[in-house]
Amino acid sequence: MLRRRLAKGKEDPARWREKLGLPSLGRPNGRLVWLHAVGLGEVLALRGLISEMSRLAPDLHFLVTSTAKSSAKVMAANLPPRSFHQFLPLDAPVYLERFLDHWRPDLSVWAEQEIWPGAVVALSRRKIPMALVNARITHESYLRRKRAAGLYGDLFRRFSLIAAQEEETASRLTQLGASDVQVAGSLKSAAPPLGVDAAELARLQTILASRKVWVAASTHAADEAEVLRAVPGLGTEFLTIVAPRDIGRSDEIAAALAEGGISFVRRSLGQVPGAQTKVWLADSYGELGIWYRLAKVALVGGAFGEVGGHNPWEPAVLGVPILHGPNTSNFVVDYDLLDSKNASVLVQPGGLATAVLQPGLEAMGERARTMAELAKGKLAPLAEDLVALIARTE
Repeated sequence: MLRRRLAKGKEDPARWREKLGLPSLGRPNGRLVWLHAVGLGEVLALRGLISEMSRLAPDLHFLVTSTAKSSAKVMAANLPPRSFHQFLPLDAPVYLERFLDHWRPDLSVWAEQEIWPGAVVALSRRKIPMALVNARITHESYLRRKRAAGLYGDLFRRFSLIAAQEEETASRLTQLGASDVQVAGSLKSAAPPLGVDAAELARLQTILASRKVWVAASTHAADEAEVLRAVPGLGTEFLTIVAPRDIGRSDEIAAALAEGGISFVRRSLGQVPGAQTKVWLADSYGELGIWYRLAKVALVGGAFGEVGGHNPWEPAVLGVPILHGPNTSNFVVDYDLLDSKNASVLVQPGGLATAVLQPGLEAMGERARTMAELAKGKLAPLAEDLVALIARTE
């Protein structure tokens, strides 16, 4: 299976064997916390928790695993000190045993909905404490899991700590057999700013000093359709940066820009916007931290179609004003909170240009930054509980 995925470009040629439990790094001496999340956004959300645990226990090392190929490159530029990334091994005994024999974690932390039964049972047999954090289960996901309530109940009972993002998830986890579920909020709201190449940022700030820059980030087709409608109404002084969620769609986006008669350049080709360029297609991985820092306002994508929106806290922590479409089902609590504090703006189809040009955006961005800073202070209790789990087994 892995070799087929490798042939299709879905696995990292240099690191795919990590999924067979064959490590590419040595284990550091001392206590090790293993944290896992499935994809890039979920893994990035763990950074604030890692930093707080590290502050409480400076001797800890952190192994972060994920399954998505795209996560490796981005995480390399964003991991806190004494942290490193590997891919999660497949959920089969031989691969898990190799992995656990090598890394010997003192604590295992699982994030959001990602639970692999074989790994949970293997950790339980070795008496390694486990925690589920940032848990979130939608109603639809709960109904699917309910069919295997016996399995999930057995797995959840093996966890020493379970922390949900909100009350609805806590209730659903309890109905699936979990006990003593605490509500700790979303880790994404407390994550530190995305990493950035400072020299490259300074170079681009100089080049774009005369332009009004805004970014459409983590976009999908429905978001890009709104961007194409908005660009002609923004004037020549505006530069629109389009950073698609999947850069594999870059040729499709470029074709749409060309068909619309919109002047553009592509980051992947090393092109830099000129004075008359309307759109910069940022078809590169791991540079969202640059685009947010260049922008005066950001559309966070995924909310104009069926996706359900993406993480608003990445621009918020940088003080960037946030625009979003109507469908925020993946981040309902987050966007409702930001909207209620006038720290983000709901944009209806056809209203994007007006939203980008509206007054008061700078103050809105500062309100979002303040909310992100306040969220960081809520991490301490959860971090303390996790560090205590390690001490309890020593």
